[in-house]
Amino acid sequence: MRQPRLKAPRHHAVAYYHCISRVVNRDFVLKDKEREMFVHFMRMYERLCGLRVVTFCVMSNHFHVLVEVPRRPEKLPTEAELLGIIARSCGKTRAHLVRLELEELRRAGAHAAAQAIIDGWLGRMWDVSQFMKTLKQVFTQWFNKEHGRKGTLWEDRFRSVLVEGTGNPIAMMAAYIDLNPVRAGVVEDPKDYRWCGYAEAAAGIKVAKEGIATAVEAQRGRKVAANQAAAEYRQLLFTWGVTTSTNKDGTMKKRGLDRKKAAKELARGGKLPAHELLRCRVRYFTDGAVIGGRAFVDGVFTALRHRFGPKREDGARRMRGMEAGVGLFALRDLRRNVFE
Repeated sequence: MRQPRLKAPRHHAVAYYHCISRVVNRDFVLKDKEREMFVHFMRMYERLCGLRVVTFCVMSNHFHVLVEVPRRPEKLPTEAELLGIIARSCGKTRAHLVRLELEELRRAGAHAAAQAIIDGWLGRMWDVSQFMKTLKQVFTQWFNKEHGRKGTLWEDRFRSVLVEGTGNPIAMMAAYIDLNPVRAGVVEDPKDYRWCGYAEAAAGIKVAKEGIATAVEAQRGRKVAANQAAAEYRQLLFTWGVTTSTNKDGTMKKRGLDRKKAAKELARGGKLPAHELLRCRVRYFTDGAVIGGRAFVDGVFTALRHRFGPKREDGARRMRGMEAGVGLFALRDLRRNVFE
């Protein structure tokens, strides 16, 4: 029996998760229209669930979402406030129908049933699992209707990595996500891939700019105006994610790092700089369980000690192949197939 999903300890005021899910059989079925609808539903349930998407990327057979999840508040929204949230996220018609349903149940004396409906809506909020479950289910329903199919669309449950929200970890994870289409050879510049957070921010979409600002502020250690965040984030992307070389005519050409070459270097004990790691598909970013500085990873390990065997003494494991100066650690020590 598999363990419950690893989530941030309760004392964390906010948690950041990198969530990944792939289409069943990894079929390339997410075309332009499908990716547009996925982003539409993602933004809808982002508002409903009280979360914030820092950045995201929807590819042709999988997606990545880096989401900020506040701790569930002690004082929950009133019924009127809840209906307002539903109206702003799912539309006024949906909120009106919920209000009518609650009124009819109360007129019939079914107060417990009415409260169960309210609890059901509140239960979706401030929870990464409920956000992802709802997003994937609603998109699957739309996709199946659109394509005349039945059954599941996604491989198993989604994977997630808990990410430290200060310093390099969250900024590097965001860059890793936005560089997906570059690694796949779809575009040379992530701003040209419209189904990622950076492209939305570069296009001036407010919610995307605010998400990017979160990653930039964490890395810079200071407040950054939303209008400036996209420019500063671009600097991070092209510092960490793009390597360049010069053609014979003096012009610059982009090049990536071959992951087979990277694996050989790693086997020989070579340390790779951050920009080369982000150009590879590195399993730590999807399978590392927890990513951050040593203190952050050890803190999560201590708080969730009951999930680990008695022989394990600490949590932090240095990411193999990463240059020491970056200071990234993971909860899982991936000894094999570090590069996917």
